Amino acid sequence: MASGKPAGEFSLKMVTLTTSPGPGGSPLIQANWEGTATGFGAVFGTATYVGSPPKGGTFSWCSVGYLDNGDALSSIGQGTYESTGKHRWRTKGFFQISDGRRLTSEGEVDLASREWKGKISEMS
Repeated sequence: MASGKPAGEFSLKMVTLTTSPGPGGSPLIQANWEGTATGFGAVFGTATYVGSPPKGGTFSWCSVGYLDNGDALSSIGQGTYESTGKHRWRTKGFFQISDGRRLTSEGEVDLASREWKGKISEMS
């Protein structure tokens, strides 16, 4: 999914996790994340995962990044996740940024350490 020019990396830490009944009897998993991303400063976001853990499914993303110069950028997007081993998910997503850019991401969630790290690319 990563296409276009590399734009940086992200490193997020899970702050909270909430589960509730979802569609088709699958759990709805909502995680709040905070950390940093290249070009976005301090990032705070919520990912909502739908599917059948540990196999995988889809997720939505909504976030705000607070830049060093005092500005803020928001992002809304979606993607997929799949199991890559014990308590690990590979993620692929695409996002619309409030400044008009469209980005893709590839990353990995490590549930044991509560970390989500990966790379960001500009969509061509």
